[in-house]
Amino acid sequence: MKSLGHVTSLKVEFYDRDPRRVARALLGKLLVRRTAGGVLAGRIVETEAYLGQDDPAAHSAAGRTARNAVLFGPPGIAYVYFIYGNHYCLNVSCLPDGAAGGVLFRALEPVVGVEQMAEARGIELTKDVALRKISELRKISSGPGRMAEALDVTRERDNGKSLVSSRSDLRIVDDGYRVRGVTVTPRIGIVKAAERPLRYFVTGNPFVSGRPIVSGRPTESQLP
Repeated sequence: MKSLGHVTSLKVEFYDRDPRRVARALLGKLLVRRTAGGVLAGRIVETEAYLGQDDPAAHSAAGRTARNAVLFGPPGIAYVYFIYGNHYCLNVSCLPDGAAGGVLFRALEPVVGVEQMAEARGIELTKDVALRKISELRKISSGPGRMAEALDVTRERDNGKSLVSSRSDLRIVDDGYRVRGVTVTPRIGIVKAAERPLRYFVTGNPFVSGRPIVSGRPTESQLP
């Protein structure tokens, strides 16, 4: 199994700022799950920002409820919800207490524990690692529901869990990887405020959800 190597945990301060900045900065970081069978990790390649109560698409727009209470708490906490009756979505709270911002994780590139993640998804991989195609690996964690299932993320298990504590079995770390370009597009899969350019993904990464090639507005990191 490939190991993580040297990593640095992200601090609370990383999340205590505008969700747009957090969503962009999370690209390239590793989402890590510790299990009895070993470590699972995927590189974050796609995120969406939700700006708090003034954002019509945010769960916090309707005010604090039992379901969305995590968003109104401190930054760096996992917010998990169940959608469409069949899959979970993982988010992280941003901004200070009460501000209710968050970032949705939309896609991961499998890095460590690929076979275990595939098994959790019910996917049979080509046994020869060298012969595996991107098209089969994409099925593991390309999309918010897929990635949650691959890492066994559920509301009962993970909602309200710290993503910054070294004792947490679910956290985000930095292994020094830096993305070369970020593309920004409107958010997808929503109706309200869908036109806002708040979806961020690693330019050219094949594990981004939806079609492998998505048109969008390049950021300065892509421009000559």
